[in-house]
Amino acid sequence: MKPGIHPDYHEINVVMTDGTEFKTNSCYGKAGDTLRLDVDPKSHPAWTGVQRMLDTGGQVAKFNKRFAGIGTRKKG
Repeated sequence: MKPGIHPDYHEINVVMTDGTEFKTNSCYGKAGDTLRLDVDPKSHPAWTGVQRMLDTGGQVAKFNKRFAGIGTRKKG
């Protein structure tokens, strides 16, 4: 390996959606940082088989606001 070209590889804490935590090695952040997951194997529909609407950034609300009038006719 060439020295000085690889990112720092260190231990971080990962917090799952249900609050459980584990430690792993990663290039994310700094040593000891915490990575909080929005979606993980315990909550993702691909693994659970249960569909649920996930709107973490307000994208669904933004879509509904933008296209709320589509399909309705104005009476004039």
